[in-house]
Formats: sequence, structure tokens, C-alpha cells
Amino acid sequence: MGGVSAAVAEAGRDPGLQPERTRLAWRRTTLSGTVSAVLAVKTALHGGVSPVGVVACALCIVLWLGFLLLAHRRIRALASAGAPAALTPRHATATALCTVALAVCGAALVF
Repeated sequence: MGGVSAAVAEAGRDPGLQPERTRLAWRRTTLSGTVSAVLAVKTALHGGVSPVGVVACALCIVLWLGFLLLAHRRIRALASAGAPAALTPRHATATALCTVALAVCGAALVF
């Protein structure tokens, strides 16, 4: 009865599942960022085109593209054969800054 669970416990966790879950999380986050960027652009241009709206749209798009590039790089690393390399502090910081800046940009456009 406990043979299968005991064998799994002895073998440890499956190293193939963690990169898969992480890759799916990166994809979900990328999709959320895409929706946020599209809604921010729509909100900025809703009342007509203004210089402030165009700058806000450009900033949102640049931030989204930066995050997309970083996420794509990480997804590719996770999909490669073997154990994926750890996320470097530089890439982690850049990803966090893009995410927070995109959120701030979107919130500023709503208010």
C-alpha cells in the first residue's frame, strides 16, 4: 500500500516538474503583462490622442517588450535539456522593475 509513495519519497521530487511549473508561471505572467499593457494603451488613447497619452503608451509598450524579452529568455532556458541555470540577479531585477513599472504605468493611466 505504501510502496509507491515510499519509493517517490526516497527518490525525491521529480526534477522535470519544477521547470515545467516555472515555465507555465512565466507564460501566465507574460499573458497578464500583455493584458495590462493593452488595457493601459486603450485607456491612454480613449479620450483622444494627446502627447502625454502617446508617451504613456510608448512607455508601457517598451516596458512590456522588455519583460517579454526577459521572460522569453527564461522560458527558453527552462525548456533546454538538462538542469536550467539559475536566474541571474541582473535578470531578476530587470524583470521585477519592468513588472512594477508596468503596473505603476497602468495605475497612473487609470487615475
